[in-house]
Formats: sequence, structure tokens, C-alpha cells
Amino acid sequence: MLTLPAPPIQAPPCSPESQLALLHLCKSPRDLHQLHAFSIKSGLFLSPSVSARFLTLYSRPDLGTLSESLCLFSHLPRTDSFSFNALIKRYVADHQSHLALCLFRDMLSVSGATPDGFTFPLIIKGCAQVDAVHEGRQIHALVFKLGFAIDGFVQCSLVSFYSKSGDMWSAHQVFDRIRDKDLVTRNSMIDGYVKSGEIEIARRLFDEMPERDLFSWTSLVSGYSRCGKVEIAREVFDLMPEKSVVSWNAMVDGYMKNGKVEAARELFDQMPEKNVVSWNSMITGYEKAGLFKEAAEVYDEMLTEGVNPSFVTFVSVLSAVSGLALLERGRLIHEHICRNGLSLNGVLGICLIEMYSKCGSIESALSLFEEISRKKLGHWTAMIVGLGLHGMADSAFKFFSKMVRIGMKPNAITFIGVLNACSHAGMVDEGRRHFKLMRERYEIEPTVEHYGCFIDLLCRVGNLDEAMDVINEMPMRPNKVIWMSLLSGCRKHENSINIAEFAVQNIMELDPGATGCYVLLSNIYAASGLWDNVSKLRQKMKEQGVRKDPGCSSMEFRGKVHEFLVADRSHPQTEEIYNKLNEMGLLLRHAGYIPDKTQVLLCVDEKEKEIELSHHSERLAIAFGLINVEQGRPIRIVKNLRVCNDCHNVTKLISRIYDREIVVRDNSRFHHFSNGKCSCMDFW
Repeated sequence: MLTLPAPPIQAPPCSPESQLALLHLCKSPRDLHQLHAFSIKSGLFLSPSVSARFLTLYSRPDLGTLSESLCLFSHLPRTDSFSFNALIKRYVADHQSHLALCLFRDMLSVSGATPDGFTFPLIIKGCAQVDAVHEGRQIHALVFKLGFAIDGFVQCSLVSFYSKSGDMWSAHQVFDRIRDKDLVTRNSMIDGYVKSGEIEIARRLFDEMPERDLFSWTSLVSGYSRCGKVEIAREVFDLMPEKSVVSWNAMVDGYMKNGKVEAARELFDQMPEKNVVSWNSMITGYEKAGLFKEAAEVYDEMLTEGVNPSFVTFVSVLSAVSGLALLERGRLIHEHICRNGLSLNGVLGICLIEMYSKCGSIESALSLFEEISRKKLGHWTAMIVGLGLHGMADSAFKFFSKMVRIGMKPNAITFIGVLNACSHAGMVDEGRRHFKLMRERYEIEPTVEHYGCFIDLLCRVGNLDEAMDVINEMPMRPNKVIWMSLLSGCRKHENSINIAEFAVQNIMELDPGATGCYVLLSNIYAASGLWDNVSKLRQKMKEQGVRKDPGCSSMEFRGKVHEFLVADRSHPQTEEIYNKLNEMGLLLRHAGYIPDKTQVLLCVDEKEKEIELSHHSERLAIAFGLINVEQGRPIRIVKNLRVCNDCHNVTKLISRIYDREIVVRDNSRFHHFSNGKCSCMDFW
């Protein structure tokens, strides 16, 4: 059956009253446009009451656009506070409060219209939206001047403004003057004190409330979580008479931010309803805790449940994928971002460049960088950091020079990338030059991170005495990372036992729990043949429960991560892998390979040392890669510890013998092995 469209609104009698009555019946933009056309044709639009009513309707998002509202406002026969209020309200609703403030200024200085009790709540809300604290205070003064200081709506808006601005003293001053405090105003105060870290005051206000809603309870849960009192937060959560998805999210997020990931997961699984924020809390929490595998698994669950990821989801999961160096997974996420139509001109583009760099595909990072149309400082910095991480110092310097040439001013993070590039390439003179350039040309005072990069550079090339001089001249106290760089520098250089022991002493003073430095010191003793020292230190480590992390190498292949430990025989292809290891051993000896047995830090016989070296985790991973990864494609490996000197030499030889590109990311940097050479040029 054919359904005829509704007949258009019939032309009303020509009187302002009848026009206003009909305007109340407007349900769609089409109705509004018809009546607007008639009002212009009949001359009724010139009636102030009719034109003002039209502006009110056009200012509603469901009936008109902002451009229509502006056009109508500019053609009004007379502008008064009513018309200004309508447009200010629309600006604030569209989150363009800076334009609302400009309009309010014109209202005061040009139009002659006077703000009323409706104007002030709107414009004060706008101030809170754009954090216009100075302007908000000026408007508060005007509130007093025009006699609206005791207006309940104005007072409530001022409490909300000061609370959101973090000025709780002023918020409380206004709050105390309100006679009839409603639920919204009390919630504003609680929320303000929670965000200012004053949880006890927030709790006192909560306990004094005659009535509470979900916002009141959820604010308190968030407040206790923020200050680390997650057990009390859970008590409040359990007392809630009813819970919304926001309340559940607040508790899950509280557990995550306080490092209680198991409790967060348990509560997450109990949620009767989840939204994208729920999933983001889990993914971000796992990523921040360094549990990258779990973050990626939750992301997969999210997709299985049919939840569409948000901007925050992609930022967190890309960081997790970067930590795991899962290149194939990273490419899939990149495709998902593109399908969602998200722009790469901002943070997501930076995250993708970082992901490709940390997953070992610097070529993909460069390609993506070139595709980004509106490059920002963050994109340039991400590329400089990535190139440095891959030992491509010359390319990093070229990027830095080009960035400066086009007018981009480097920031502190950019220089961290440049100094890291110098460190990984052993370019001491360039490092000194850029460390000086940062201060003298760009007036950037070095932070402890910049000193850490510079000291790491000096230690890598064996300038331990100069590194000690820099440490002694630092304007701030050296942190644990700096002392660990010094300790690591002692690993490769002789006659450095005293410096190594001094570094360990400082590390333990800063962080008594950082017992991992004992492992490195033990290795330094062993490399120097000081077995008595090794024995004493290992006894101390045993007493303190210190255990050395086992070497672990992993590879992503066909969507699955394959992990290998030293002398591992748990892999389904173990027999093939060990046959390939034997083949590699024969070809290495034929190529003139002599094992560097000083890398075996155990007091065992020479034959056992050789066997120990041949079964290092990265060699098992390389064997797996040679078996499974087709010729012409890189073999990409991630190792949790530094690659030892012997495995480094072996991998160079294997890259030449088998004509394969091998990319290894250890806990310090990337190594690109090809045709018997490594990108690190032995500065690792």
C-alpha cells in the first residue's frame, strides 16, 4: 500500500501570536524551514518575538546547524540577552566555548544587551570547558556587580567551574553561600575534591549528603583508587545500592592503576555489561604493567565480542604489540585503523611509526612517515628515535637536519633520540656536539634522561673515566639507569672492577630491590677470571633470593609466537631444529668460527662451554627461522637479554653462509645482520 507523505504545514494567519503558536509544533528541520520562509515572505520575521523564537529553534542541534544559527543571528532586527543566550548555548553544546566567550565579550562591549540569570550559567560552563580560569574569575566579579551572586543556578555553575579548575577554596566559598544545595552541586564538590586528591574531605561531604546518586558513589570509588586506597574503594563499591557500567569501570580501572591486575581481571569477568571503556581499562592497564601479551589477548577478545575499538584502544594495543615485536599483528592493527577512517596525522601516526620501528621494520616506518600529509614534531621525533634504535645514526642526523631546515624546533625528546643514535653507533664527537647544541642553540636544559644517553655513549666506547667525570658534574642526582649504564660499560672493558663495584653500591643505595645488578657484576667477575668473587657474590645472591632471568628468544611466525629457552627441547619441531643446529655448527667451523668461551660464565670444562654456547636461545630461534621462513624474507627475533659476543659473531657468519637477513632485538637495541655484517658495528 502506497503511503503518502505528510502534508506540509499550512500557511498560518499573519499574526506574530499565531506564528509563535505554530513554531511550538516544529518537529523537523523541514518544518522550521517552511515556517521561516513564510515569516520572511509575510514580514512576520521582523517581529522581535518571532525572530528570537526562530533563533532558539535553529540553535537546537536536532533542528538547525550552527552556521544557520549564526546567519540568522546576524539578520536579527534586534539582539537582546535572549538571542545571545541562544547562540552561547549552542556554542557551548558544540564544544566551541572559545567562540562563546568571544560572543559574550561582544554582548558586553558592542550590543548593549545585559547578561541575565540564564547567560551566566551558560558562559561559566563554557569557561570550565576550555579551562579559562582567568576569564571565569572576571565573570564571577561581574556576577557580583550585576546582582546575581545569590542566584541559585549561577552559584551552582560557579561551584562546578571552580571544582573543575582545581580551585577548591573558591568552590567551597561559593558552596557555603548556597542556601538550597542540590544533588548536582554536592556532586561537583565531591568530584572536585577527588580530583584534587582530598579524598577525606570528599568522603565527609559524601557522608553529609541527604541523597546520593550513581555519580556520588562512583566519584568516591574513583577517589579512593586514585590515592592508592583500593581496598576502601572496593568496600564503597560493594556498598553501592545499584551499579552502572561506569561504576564497574571505575573499580576495574582502580585495580589496574594500583597494579592489582588479577583482581581487575576477576572483576572485569563479572561485569554484567561492558562498553569500550571497560575493554580499554583492561588493555591499557596490562600495557602499563608491561604485560603486553595479556593486553594483546584482551584486544582479540574485544574484537571477538564485536566491540569496535576506539582511539584509546589503538594507542594502547600498538604499544603492547611494540613491546612484543609482533610485526604481523601490528600490520593487522594498522589495517583496522585505516578501515575505521582514523587520521594518522596525530598520535596514531606516531604510535604506528614507533610500532614499526620497535618491531624491526624500519622500512615500513619510513614508508608510513612519507604517507603522512601533515607531519608534526612527534612524527619526526619518532623517526629519529627509530633510526637511532636501528643503528642508522647517519639517517637520524639527516632527518634531524631536514626537520630543523623546514622550521621544526626540536624538543627534549628529539634530542634523546639523537643522543641514543650517537650511542648505538659509538659516535662520541657527534654526541658531544648535539649535547652542547641542545643547550646553546635551543636553550633546552639536559634532564637526567639526556645525561643517561650521553653517559651510555661514553661507556659503550670505553670512556669510563670521562663518564665518571660527567656523573660527578651532573646538576642532579644520577638515577639507577645511569649507574646501570656505567656498570654495563664495565662489562666490555678491562681494569674496571673498581668502577663496577662503585656502580653497584650506588644502585643498591637508590633501589635496594634492584638486585639484578648483582647478576651483571657476577658476569664481570667471571669474565675477569675472579671466580672467588663470583662464588661469594652468588652466595649473597642466593641468600637474598636473587635469580638470573633465563635467556629467552622468540619469533612471530604465521600469527603465532614461538619461544625458545637455552637448550630448549619443548618445541614441536625440536628434532628439525637440532638437526639444523648441527648443520650450522659444521658450516660455521668450515667458515673459520672459533667459539668465544669467555662468554660462558660458568666454571666448567672447555667442551661443556662450547656446548653451552651452541644451545643459546637465539641460536635455536635462528635454526627455527632458517627452517620455516622462506628465502628472501627477514628472520626477526626478539631476545629478553643482551646478545652475547659469541652469538653476535655467529649470527654475522650465519647471515653470510645462508645469505639471509636476520634482525635481532635484544634488551638494548636492534641488530641487522646481513652478508656477514651487523648494523651496530660492534657498538652494542
